[in-house]
Amino acid sequence: MKLSVIIVNYNVKYFLEQALLSVRRAGVGIDMETWVVDNNSVDESVAMVKEKFPEVHLIANTDNPGFSVANNQAIAKSQGEYILLLNPDTVVNEDTFHTCIQFMDAHPDAGGLGVRMIDGSGAFLPESKRGFPDPWVAFAKTFGLARLFPKSKLFNHYHLGYLDEHETHEVEVLAGAFMWLRKSVIDEIGGLDESFFMYGEDIDLSYRIVQAGYKNYYLPTTTIIHYKGESTKKGSLNYVRTFYKAMIIFAQKHMGKQASLFVLMLRFAIYFRAFLTLVSNFFKRAYLPLLDAVSIYIGLYFLRSFWASYHFKDPNYYDETVLYFNFPLYILIWLVTVYFSGGYDDRFGLRRLARGLLVGTVILAAVYGFLSLEYRSSRALIVLGAAWSLFSTILMRFVLHFIQFGNFDLGRVAQHNLVIIGDKEESERVQRLLRQAEVNKNFIGTVSPEQEASDAEYLSPLRQLDEVVQIYKIDELIFCSKDVSSQDIMYWMNRLGPSRDYKIVPEESMSIIGSSSKNTAGELYTIEIRFQLAEPMNRRNKRSLDLLLAIWLLLSFPLQALIVSGKLGLLKNAWQVLRGKKTWVSYVPQDQQQEKLPALIKGVLSPLSPLPIKEVTSRTVQRINLLYAKDYQWQTDLDIIWKAYRKLGD
Repeated sequence: MKLSVIIVNYNVKYFLEQALLSVRRAGVGIDMETWVVDNNSVDESVAMVKEKFPEVHLIANTDNPGFSVANNQAIAKSQGEYILLLNPDTVVNEDTFHTCIQFMDAHPDAGGLGVRMIDGSGAFLPESKRGFPDPWVAFAKTFGLARLFPKSKLFNHYHLGYLDEHETHEVEVLAGAFMWLRKSVIDEIGGLDESFFMYGEDIDLSYRIVQAGYKNYYLPTTTIIHYKGESTKKGSLNYVRTFYKAMIIFAQKHMGKQASLFVLMLRFAIYFRAFLTLVSNFFKRAYLPLLDAVSIYIGLYFLRSFWASYHFKDPNYYDETVLYFNFPLYILIWLVTVYFSGGYDDRFGLRRLARGLLVGTVILAAVYGFLSLEYRSSRALIVLGAAWSLFSTILMRFVLHFIQFGNFDLGRVAQHNLVIIGDKEESERVQRLLRQAEVNKNFIGTVSPEQEASDAEYLSPLRQLDEVVQIYKIDELIFCSKDVSSQDIMYWMNRLGPSRDYKIVPEESMSIIGSSSKNTAGELYTIEIRFQLAEPMNRRNKRSLDLLLAIWLLLSFPLQALIVSGKLGLLKNAWQVLRGKKTWVSYVPQDQQQEKLPALIKGVLSPLSPLPIKEVTSRTVQRINLLYAKDYQWQTDLDIIWKAYRKLGD
C-alpha cells in the first residue's frame, strides 16, 4: 500500500466531512487507506463518518487522549509506505497526493514533506515552512520582531520568511496540519511524542527526522486550504499557556545546555503573551464603554458650569463633590443599564442603547431621593445629563460606523453581493440552504462550472468569473465542490485575492464552509436551531439572577430555613452559585450532553423540578433540554425557581 492518511478529529464534523471528500477525490488511482481517530466528539462526527464514508477506518476514543496519542493509534495500524497526518479543517487538491508521492519517490533522503497552505481567504499561511525555535528565534517571535521584519533571515527564522513561498526548499519544521512522512523513518525514530498533548509535537517529530539524518522539504507545487485554528481556538489564555508549555517540553528534551536559558525565556513569554492577551481582550470589550464614559463625563462637566451660571447665576454654585462622586455615579448607572440592555452586544443597536439609558435615568431619579443632602446635586443635571448621554453616545456610534464602513447607515445592514459557482441544480440546493439557515445575502446569480454557459441560466462560464466579480462588485463566492474541483477553487481564490469571502459547499452536505480571514477560525452556514440561551444578553441575565438570588438567600437564611428543605444544602448551593460553580437552573441531567446545546454548569434545579415526575425517557429529557435552551428567557428560571422553591437546598 502506498499511502495512509490519518485525521484526528474533535468536534469539527462539518469540516471533517469536507476534508474526507477532498481526500477521496485526491486518492483516485492510488492504493491508499484513510483513518479517522475521533477524540470523543459530541457533535455526531462518528455517525457521520460511518454513514457517509464507509471506506474509512474509524477509531472512536471514549476520551480525549490528545493529538499525539490519537495519531499514534492510527500509525500503529497503518499499512502505507507513506503516512499523511492531516488536520480535519483542511481541503487537499486533487493532485496533492500524486505530487507528493512523485516527489518523495524521487528524493529518498526526504523523511518528511510539507506543502503550500492557504487560509480560507486565499492568503498564504507562513507556517507552511518553519525553522527550529532556538532562544533567539523564540525571542524574535515573542516580541514581534518577526512580524516587523517578515523577510529577514535574522528576525524571522521561525517562519523562514526569507525563503520564496513558490520555490521548493529544504526546511526544518513541518506544519502539523499537513505532515507527509516516510513510514520507514517513523518506524526508525518512533511516532509522535505523547508527552505533547497539543502543539509542539510537529516540531519535535521534525527535529528527530533531521537528527536521524533525513531531510524535511517544503513543496509549493501543490496547495491545500487550511481553515486555520478551527480545531483549536486561538487568541485565548489557554492557547498561550498550552503552546508555550509545549515549547518548554521541546527545549528540555532537545536543547541540552541551552535548555535552561530557553525555558526561562519561554516562561517569561507565557506571562508576557498572557498579559498582552488579557489587555487586548479587555480593550476589545471595554473600549466602547470607556469612550461613552469619557464623552458623558465631558458633557456633564460643561453642563455643570452652564446650569450654575444660567439658572443659579453663580458659576461656583455646585460643590466639587459632583465631579468625583455624582458624575461617576451617574455614568456608572447609565453604563450598567446599557450593558444589561444589550447595548454593547450590538455596537450599533440604537434601540438597545436608548432603552438602557432610559432605564438608567429612571434608576437615577430613584437613587437621587436616597442620597444625603450634601450629595444631591440637581435634578436638572440628571435630566440634562441624560439628554447629553443619549446624544453623545449615538454620535459616537455614528462616528465609529463611518470609520469602519465609510457611511452613516446605522439602521441598514449592508448586504453582501453573492454568487454561486456550480451547475443549476446544485446552485438551487445551495440557495435553499441559505434560506433555511436564514443567511441574508444579495444573491446575484450562478456562474457555470463549465467553460461555456447559457446566458439564460448563468451569469457567465467559470473562465469569466473575475469579470463577474468586477462588474457586480461581488463580496462573497460559494463554490459547489460537486461541480468545481479543489484545484479550480484554489486557483480562483489566489487570483481574486483575500479581499473577498470564499465558501465551499461539499456534495450532499447541509453545511457551507469558509473563513474570511487568516486570523480567524473557520466559519460555516448550516441549518441549526438558534438557541436563546446562547445569546450574550440572556447568558448575562441568567448569571445576574443567579447572583441576586444567592445573595438574597444568604442574607435571609433564618427565614429561608423555615421554608426550604435541606438547610445546609441551601447554604452550600448558594455559596457554589456565588462562586460560579453552579447555576440555580440547568438542564435535566443525562449521561452525555446533547449535540450543540449551549454549555451550562451543573444546576440545583431543572425544568423537571416543579413536576411530580420521577422517571422520564431519555428522549423526553433531550426534548425538554432542547426547548429550555431554544426558548430561554430569565423569566423561565424565575418560574422554575418559584414553583420548586422548597427544593433549593436539595
